[in-house]
Amino acid sequence: MAGSQRIYKQKIRATKTLEKVFRAMELIAASRIGKARDRALGQDPYTQALTRSIGTVAAHAHEDHPLIKERTDTNRVIVFVVTSDRGMAGAYSSSVLREAERLINELKENGKEPVLYVSGRRGASYFRFRGVPVERAWTGESDKPSDETSDEISTEFLTRFLADADDGGVAELYMIFTRFVSMVTQTVQVRRMLPIQVVDDVDDLGETSVDDKSPEDNEPLYEFEPSAQQVFDELLPMYVGQRIHSVMLMSAASELAARQQAMHSATENAGEVIESYTRLANNARQAEITTEITEIISGADSLGKS
Repeated sequence: MAGSQRIYKQKIRATKTLEKVFRAMELIAASRIGKARDRALGQDPYTQALTRSIGTVAAHAHEDHPLIKERTDTNRVIVFVVTSDRGMAGAYSSSVLREAERLINELKENGKEPVLYVSGRRGASYFRFRGVPVERAWTGESDKPSDETSDEISTEFLTRFLADADDGGVAELYMIFTRFVSMVTQTVQVRRMLPIQVVDDVDDLGETSVDDKSPEDNEPLYEFEPSAQQVFDELLPMYVGQRIHSVMLMSAASELAARQQAMHSATENAGEVIESYTRLANNARQAEITTEITEIISGADSLGKS
């Protein structure tokens, strides 16, 4: 019994140490989630303004920019997977990786050749462990992406999309990331970023909006300098870069929210385990005391009879 009581006390001490770690990580994530959420959602006004500008110019331009045209000269497709650098975030990375595998298999079945790019150490190590070649990985900034990293990623993708097929050009760009909805809800999404599609509405990541009506029916008349087409050519790369930056910020906020929830649950579970071990330790102590009393009484009876 004494051995059981000692084992329970050791487990209680170890669990209390883990509980402190979980609680500290929860507080760190909680202190950073507010700023990350503001950065992610604060991009919306700029993205929507840029989207409206593109829609207005597209209505006046000829829409023959290479970022809009479908490519048929190559089967290569970029798949960009956004994961976390660290664990302790529940199913945040695993959900993204599961969706990435599904998309990669679907592209291969359709006769396309996926070219994998990854953000975050979790995704990079996952694919390399399974022998899946990773074209390039960005790590170290999953929960706080910088403007420089986002610009580097967008430049890489634009260069590959605009390159000739013989020089490694690609026909499409897919991004798999986690959209921040609220502190308790984050959803994995797959978006085709390139070629840019002209649609009839604007979502939270800024899809280009152009109606079927004539410019005179929707918008006031504009005069473009030097020309509508040249303005269009300047806006589209900015639009792609902004969308990628918004995805990175959205994923960072989702990661922190998922980590806060996971650490909060882990802290509560550790408290329950400590309570359970404490109860078992008390039962072992009571059994030990009962055994000692029984032994004393038995010894006294034996002495009395002798």
